[in-house]
Amino acid sequence: MRKVILIMVLISACLLAVAQPDRNEYDTEITWGLNKNTRGGLIGGVVFKLAKQKKEDLFAVYGIEIMNVKHRQEQRYLSPTSGTSFVWGKQNFLYSIRGLYGREALLFKKAPQQGVQISGIVAGGPTIGVIAPYYILYNGNYVPFDSEVHRNFNSIQGSGKLFQGLGESELTFGLNAKAGLSFEFGAFKNNVAGVEMGVTMEAFPKEIILIPTQKNSAVFSALYFTMYWGTRR
Repeated sequence: MRKVILIMVLISACLLAVAQPDRNEYDTEITWGLNKNTRGGLIGGVVFKLAKQKKEDLFAVYGIEIMNVKHRQEQRYLSPTSGTSFVWGKQNFLYSIRGLYGREALLFKKAPQQGVQISGIVAGGPTIGVIAPYYILYNGNYVPFDSEVHRNFNSIQGSGKLFQGLGESELTFGLNAKAGLSFEFGAFKNNVAGVEMGVTMEAFPKEIILIPTQKNSAVFSALYFTMYWGTRR
């Protein structure tokens, strides 16, 4: 946790860097992308961001992120009877819907149609946590996993259907923050393509039970990497 906080402080300090004096040719930027992070799966989630110029080389950013937050001890296993996979011991999903507001400072500009543009970003806001039960196929029936009942590993034939249990979700509310660096490689000034990397942290008022037999937490931190595309005007 101390390392994550230190990284956030160091990235935030980059925003104090002096940007180059060339004037921007745009005042609005809209981007969307796919996220990979140390708390997610192959694809951690999706992101949307709107940036509006406040003054030279400084933008106000508004964003929405939808993430699947996993327990660090999650492991997938193959069912010995069906050959399909499931997460042993998992009781709940946590889907995080994050609202973000912050600042993006342009640190290094690129030349027209070439080079790399680097920006520093800090943002935070409210989080809606969607806690959905994790379903398994147990003895031929789809049921929510219960560590007190489903103790026979060999009787689990796989995981539930996509989004099964979402209608039984419980909501919780928290706060989130992020700090990162954005590297934009777009070839034209009106198009945006690049990557963003940094750290995120979010906290809820109570412990979120993902795997009841493991240590759970109310605070989640992660390193992230986002590929994004978009447009500006």
